[in-house]
Amino acid sequence: MSFFRDLRVAFYSLMRTQGLAITVILTLALGIGANAAIFTLVRGVLLKPLVNRDEDRLVYIRQSAPGIGDDNSTFSVPEIQDLRASVKTLSAFGDFSTIGFTMIGLGEPSEVRAGVVGGTYFEVMGLHPVLGRLIEPQDDGPKAAGVVVLTYRFWTTTLKKDPSVLGKTVRLDSGMLGDRSATIIGVLEPSVPYPQDTEIIANVVTSPHHLSATMVTGRVHRMTELFGRLAPGATLDQARAELRSVYGAMTKGDREAYPPKADFQIGAKLLRDQITSGARTVLLVLLAASALVFIIACSNVANLILTRTVRREGELAIRAALGASTGALRRMLLAESLLLCGAGAALGVMSAQPMVAVLARYASRFSVRALDLTVDSSLLWVGAALAIVAAVILAFVPRLPSADTPNGLSLSSGSVRITGSTNRRQRIFAVTQIAASFVLLAGASAVITTLIALQAAQTGLDTRHVLAINVPVMSYGKTPQQVVDFYKESIRRIDALPGVNKTAFGVVVPWRDGGYGPGLLFSADGHVHAPGEEDPRAQWRVISPGFFAALGVPIIAGRDFNALDGQSKEPVVIVSETLAQRMFPNQDAVNRHVYWTDPVLKFLPGTELEKARFVAPHRIVGVTADIDDQHLVPEPIVIVYMPFDDGPLFDARLFIHTGADPYSLVTPVTRIIRDMSADQPVEHAATLEDVRAEVLAPDRLNSLVFGVFAAVALAIALVGVAGVLAFSVSARTREFGIRLALGSQPRDLLRGVIAEGAVMAAAGVLAGAAFGFVVARLARSYFLDVRMPGALPVVLSAFVLLAAAVVASMLPAARAARVDVIQALRSE
Repeated sequence: MSFFRDLRVAFYSLMRTQGLAITVILTLALGIGANAAIFTLVRGVLLKPLVNRDEDRLVYIRQSAPGIGDDNSTFSVPEIQDLRASVKTLSAFGDFSTIGFTMIGLGEPSEVRAGVVGGTYFEVMGLHPVLGRLIEPQDDGPKAAGVVVLTYRFWTTTLKKDPSVLGKTVRLDSGMLGDRSATIIGVLEPSVPYPQDTEIIANVVTSPHHLSATMVTGRVHRMTELFGRLAPGATLDQARAELRSVYGAMTKGDREAYPPKADFQIGAKLLRDQITSGARTVLLVLLAASALVFIIACSNVANLILTRTVRREGELAIRAALGASTGALRRMLLAESLLLCGAGAALGVMSAQPMVAVLARYASRFSVRALDLTVDSSLLWVGAALAIVAAVILAFVPRLPSADTPNGLSLSSGSVRITGSTNRRQRIFAVTQIAASFVLLAGASAVITTLIALQAAQTGLDTRHVLAINVPVMSYGKTPQQVVDFYKESIRRIDALPGVNKTAFGVVVPWRDGGYGPGLLFSADGHVHAPGEEDPRAQWRVISPGFFAALGVPIIAGRDFNALDGQSKEPVVIVSETLAQRMFPNQDAVNRHVYWTDPVLKFLPGTELEKARFVAPHRIVGVTADIDDQHLVPEPIVIVYMPFDDGPLFDARLFIHTGADPYSLVTPVTRIIRDMSADQPVEHAATLEDVRAEVLAPDRLNSLVFGVFAAVALAIALVGVAGVLAFSVSARTREFGIRLALGSQPRDLLRGVIAEGAVMAAAGVLAGAAFGFVVARLARSYFLDVRMPGALPVVLSAFVLLAAAVVASMLPAARAARVDVIQALRSE
C-alpha cells in the first residue's frame, strides 16, 4: 500500500511541474513509440512463423554461378531429375518456374505473373486452399487438363473474394511460347509468395514450352526454382553436405553445362531464412536506429530529472533529515518515473499503430511479408517493457542525500548549486545524446549521399519525353510474322497521332524489367579465347527501326535498322559502343561480324531455318552509345541489338517519344491497340523518368526514414545540450557576477559557455565515431552488405553537429553575458 501512496504523492508532485512532466512524457513517447513500432515490424517480417506446415523442415535449394555474376541460375529439368534420384536427406522436391501470361477470360485482359509448378509443389510447401483444391500429382503430364490456383492476394484485391470464380475457364497466352486454356480450381491460403509475387499458379501443361523436348532434355535450359522437405531425422547440414556431394558428381567433367569460369555451386537454406534475407539487414539497422533514439530520449529525460532533483535538494534533504531512508527516497523517485514512463509508453503505443502502417509500406519494398503485417498484443508488451526499463534508469540516476552524511545536500533555501557528481552526469548524458545522434546522422548522410548520386547519374536517355507501355506478345491464332506485323501497324498508327515524334518497339523497359540474366555467349571476327576460357557474354535485345531515335540515343557509327533488314539473306545487328571497343579495339566495327555461341540457343522456339539464321554470323551495320537498362548508375555494357523481323519476341514494349505531355497519349494509344485486337492488354504506361523514380523509391524511402530518425535525434540532443548549459548558467549566476565585477568582459563569458557546448559536441562526435566504427565492423562480420559510410557523410555529420551545438549554446551563453552584477551578488 505504501507504494500506491508514493504513486499518489508523485502524481501531485508532478502536477506542480506540468511543463517538465509534459516534456518528459512527449520525449519518452517518441522513443518508446518508435521502438515499439519497429519491433512489431521486425517481429512480423523476421520472427513470425510461416503458415507452411513444418516450416522448420522446408528447404530452399539454389544453384548459382558467381563466376559470371549469376547469383541464381535456377535449375533445368535434367538437373532436378538427377537430384531427385540421388538425394536421400530430402524426402520430396517441389519445382516452381516463373512465367508471364496474358490472361483472358477473367475481367479485362491483363498481364499476370504466374508460377508453373509440378503436382508435388503444394504438398512439399505445406500449403492449403481456402477455396476449392490445389494442384496435385494427378494434374501432371502432357495429357492433364490445364488448371489454375489463384493466390489469396489476387483473389481478394482484384476479384473481391468472388467465390464464383471456381470452375471458370481462362486462356493463358505465353506469347511465342504458346497458349493453353485452364480451369480455376482453387484459391491458396494467405502465404508468403516466394520465389515470386505471383497472381496465379498453374500446372505444367499450361505452358507448352515446359512440355517441349528442349525443356525436358536440355541440361543448360534453366528456369526452375527448387524446394525440398527434409526427410525424417535429417538435418539441414546433412542435406547441404549430400547436395554438394551429388552435385559435384553430377557436374564433373561436363564443361559445356558447367564451364569452370562460371564456378557453378549449389546451396540450401531454410525457406524462412531465404524469404527474410532481403529485409533482414535493413530492418535490423532500422531497429538499431530506433534503439539509439530511445537512448537519446532516455539521456535527455535523465538530464531533466537531474535538473529537477537539484532544484528539489532542499525537499529531499528535509525528508532525509526527518528519517526517510535512501530506499524510501528512491522508491518515491521510482513512483514518479513510473508515472512519467507509463504515460509516455501509453502515448507511444498509440502513436506506434499508425507508424506500423507507414513502416509496413516501407518494408514491403524489401519483403512481401510486410504487406500482411498486423498489430497485435506484442506492441503493448514492448511498450510496457521499455517503460519499465526507462523508469528504472531514471529512478537511479539522481544522487540522494542521507541524514547521516555530512556532505549531503544542503538544507539552505539559497540559490541552486550543482555538485561535481551531478555536473559530470549531466555532461555524460549530453555527450551520449550527441554520440548517438552522430551515428544516426552519419548513417542518414551516407544513405542520402547515395540517393543524390543515383538521382544525379546521367542515363543518356531522354527520360522525360519517352512514354513506355507494356503491350505483351499474344500468339493466339497468329503466325510469328503476323505478330510482328501487328506491332508494325501499331507503330504506324501511333506515329500518326498529334505530338508523337517517334514510336518504336523494344523488349525491355529500362530499369523496370531488367535483363536476361548474365547474357549469352558470343564471338566475333578475329576473336580467339585462351584455352580453357569461354567466350564473352552479351545481352541481346530485339528492337524496331527508330528505337534509338525514340529514346534519344545517338548512333555513333553506321546506320539504324530499316525495313529491308529482315528480308536480306545476311542477318544484321547493331552493337553497343563497349562491345565494339572490346571486340574490335582501335578498329571500325561496322561491317564486321558477331555470332552467338551459347549452347542454350538450341532451345529457342521456331523452325530450324529460323534457329540457323539466329546463330549465323551477323554483320554489324551500326554502333550505338551504351544503353545500360539494368543499373541506375550506368556502367559499360555489352549489348547486341537485333531487328524484330528476325525475332524471337518474348516480350513487347512500345516507346513513344513526344514533345507534349506523354500521359495524354495513353488513352489514344490504348484505343488504337484495342481497335486492332480487343483482347490485347495495354498496361503499365509510364515515362522513363517515372520508371526510374519508381525504381529509386526504396532508396528514397531509406533516406526519408533514416533522415527523420536523424533529425529527431539531433533535435533532442541539441535541446539536451542547451538544457545542460542553461542549467549550468543558472547555477553559476553568482560566479558570473563576481567575474564581471572583477573586470571580465561579457564576450568572455559568451565565448566560455559556447566553448563548453562545443567541447561537449566534439566529445560526442569522437565517442560516436568510435562507437559507430566498432559497430559497423562487427555488423560486417554478420551482414556482408553493410558498408562503412564515406568520408564526406562523416565530415558533414560532424560539421552539422558541431555547428548546431554552437547555435544551441548561444541562448544560454547570451544569458550568461547579460548577468546583472548586483542581482548576482545578492543571489546568496
